[in-house]
Amino acid sequence: MKKRLFLYSFCLHFIPVLAQKTFLLTGTYTSGKSEGIYVHQFNPVTLENQLVSVTKIANPSFLAVSKNQQFVYAVSETADTAGNYVGGKINAFSFDALTGLLTPINAQQSGGKNPCYVALDQTNRWLFAGNYSSGSIGLIPVQKDGSLLPLKRVITHTGSGPNISRQTAPHVHSTLVAPDNKNLYVPDLGIDKIMVYQFKAGKGKLKYKSAAVSIPGSGPRHMDIHPNYSFAYLMEEMTGTVTAYRIKKNKLVFIQRIPALQADFKGLIGSADIHVSPNGKFLYCSNRGESNTISIFSIDQLSGNLTFVKEQSVLGEKPRNFNFDPTGTLLLVANQNSGSIVIFKMDAETGLLTDTGKRIEVPNPVCLKWITL
Repeated sequence: MKKRLFLYSFCLHFIPVLAQKTFLLTGTYTSGKSEGIYVHQFNPVTLENQLVSVTKIANPSFLAVSKNQQFVYAVSETADTAGNYVGGKINAFSFDALTGLLTPINAQQSGGKNPCYVALDQTNRWLFAGNYSSGSIGLIPVQKDGSLLPLKRVITHTGSGPNISRQTAPHVHSTLVAPDNKNLYVPDLGIDKIMVYQFKAGKGKLKYKSAAVSIPGSGPRHMDIHPNYSFAYLMEEMTGTVTAYRIKKNKLVFIQRIPALQADFKGLIGSADIHVSPNGKFLYCSNRGESNTISIFSIDQLSGNLTFVKEQSVLGEKPRNFNFDPTGTLLLVANQNSGSIVIFKMDAETGLLTDTGKRIEVPNPVCLKWITL
């Protein structure tokens, strides 16, 4: 009798997990063999995966998923000419959880050339496009059916930086919406600043509030916010450094600047992505160039200060984007030049990464997003 009760309890406990579907969506650059957005069904227990669909679209280098996980938005990182307009697009798709298929809804202009980042506000009523080559932000209304309306507003930055090959003009590299939906943080590689905008979702209004200035020539790229919303961390692409900030109302207050690469590293620098672990204990940064590593830092929960832990090889080339799986136990790295996604096990106590030996083969992977239903 006890054995039967145990088995019954065991089954009840695991039925929700087994019934749950997890999909990995990969954005790519469509050069070489890549065709667009790749969707794999993924098992976070066995780490097995199965390709279920490929959606053909030009350079979907960054993706965003709606909170209800029914809609997916992808940039087309291009500077195409369409009539009197020169620039890229934001594409809207519906997602079918049964088949893993993406169905096009519509597309709108991004408000500039080569959009490289897209983010939804917390209400899923507004979308922010970061246009790299134009140094601009496009604000796009989102309908309840997932479709996009034409641009409501475009904000174009001004200025330059000291690096004449990379910083002759503004280059918006990401658009990060605050958890409380009241601010938009916009790292700009070309002008060495994080521009902070106050956001009012009711009417879709953006108003400049302040700027956090980086060291000249550092090249702000991506940033992430700690789960407690007290600290923010910026990845500086050109110097391979991380800057930590305390969030205070509409301002970012400097805490610390720390190298993501070891002092004896002499190769080409090209840092990329940055994420705080789900438990808030660690910060991870990807380093491209000739390093091909993930840097791991521990986070002091009171001060926000970072302490270097280890540099982990990504076992591939050009680690662009990386992400944690929905269970918070795995870290997946998109190695663009290797055409592979490497799966690491993440230690919740030490922050260290262990290679699982599992790989997902995707041509030119550059962005990873999840849908769990």
